[in-house]
Parts: sequence; structure tokens; C-alpha cells
Amino acid sequence: MVTITINGKAVQANEGEMLLAAIRRQGIDTPALCHHDAIEPCGSCRLCMVEITKKEWEGWTRSVTSCLYPVEPGLIVSTHTPQLLELRKTILELYLARSSQSEVIQKMAEDYGITHSSFPVIPDGDDCIMCYACTRICEELGCFAISAVDRGHDKKVSGPLRQPPPDCIGCLSCAHICPTGFIKWQDLDSTRTIWERQFELLSCRTCGKRTITRDFAEYLMKKRNLPAAYFELCDDCKRTETAKTMGKIVVAAQEVLK
Repeated sequence: MVTITINGKAVQANEGEMLLAAIRRQGIDTPALCHHDAIEPCGSCRLCMVEITKKEWEGWTRSVTSCLYPVEPGLIVSTHTPQLLELRKTILELYLARSSQSEVIQKMAEDYGITHSSFPVIPDGDDCIMCYACTRICEELGCFAISAVDRGHDKKVSGPLRQPPPDCIGCLSCAHICPTGFIKWQDLDSTRTIWERQFELLSCRTCGKRTITRDFAEYLMKKRNLPAAYFELCDDCKRTETAKTMGKIVVAAQEVLK
């Protein structure tokens, strides 16, 4: 364990963990849009910036992204100094200029007293803040189906050459991890649509509930060595089947003990 000071309070942190985890464990609200426990941190949104110092630094301070900075013995951390608040306000104004219609960005900005951006608003801006959470989770899965294409104002997340990504498996990992809900998808009957591609949905053989795409099931069979039979039931029916099996075992055991 490592002892650090957060907002004047001495706390214990796990050796090797990042400051953001230690800060949030104390119930301190530190904003972060690009951070998710399922992927490695990258610090792209810059909202989780904190101020650090040590006694031996003799008053010198440094601003760092808390999701990328590991805890150190004797570290003194401040999360809401006037300088940090102004920094976050500026970042949120930039996000408002890019994604003025995003409800997530609007809510975060309002929490900091911002109702409009002082920067020129991009008329055709969208909800994508280029945090790359979607591309990073796709890389973690080993699919590499989507990435950032083009440069500057035209940069966006897409499949190769702005075309529907041929390596996408329709797993929805990118959509679920997106902090602003930019990635749209739809399940209609036995078809899932995402990234301008359509995927066949599997159905539970017991209740008929749609589960995952056939492409995703084939990926899991290959990468996780799961049998095809594993995907014949939905999670609810699997639990029901397990409960029935356990019930039969209990009844059989009771008969033996009589």
C-alpha cells in the first residue's frame, strides 16, 4: 500500500494503480469521458487533470491526467483548485463547440456553470469527441474493425476508407463503451444494423429471444474455445436450466440419504 494525500486527507492507495482510481474510491467526483475499466487509459479527454506536488518540491506543482499518473509515496493531490476548474471549463467549452447537441456534454458543462461555448461552434458537429474508446475496445478484442480516418476537422471514426468495416462482428462493444452515445445501432427482428452493416442475430431455442450476432458467436468459438451449443440458449434460459439441474441433484441426494 502507498500513502498519499488527496484534498488534504491522507488515504491508502494500491501500489501501481492510477490516481483516478484512488480519487474516485474516496467519492470525489472527477470527470473523465475517455476512461473505462475495460480498456487501458489514454488521457485523451483531459478532463481528469489534477494538481500534484510533494513536500520536497518546495511549492512546485504539476498538472497531470489522473487516469495515467500512478500513485507515489508522499504524493499530494488536489482535484478542484481554481486553476483546474478553469482548465476543465475551457475543455468543456471546446467540446461544446464540437458537439453542441450532445446531451452528455451539455450536462457536464452545466455542472461547471457553462451554458454555451465562447469558441466558434462547428455547425455540422456530432456527438463524437474522438476519445477513441471505441477503437481501443475493438483493438482489445483483436478485430481492428474501426479506426480514426482522415485528418484535422475531417477526422472521424470509421471503417477503412470510410466504408462499412468488413472485420466488424456486430458485438456492440464500441457502442456500449462510447461515452456520448454517438455510435448508433438497431436490432430489428433477426437483424442487427451497425456501421452500415447488417448481421444475423441468433435466437434462444427455448424462448426465442434474440441473443448475439452469428459473427460474434463464431468469434467467441474461435477465440474462447466455446462450443456451438453454448449459444443455443439465452442467459435467462441457461440460469433456468442450471436451477433445474441443481434441483434434480438435491432431490436425488435427499433420496439417497433416506
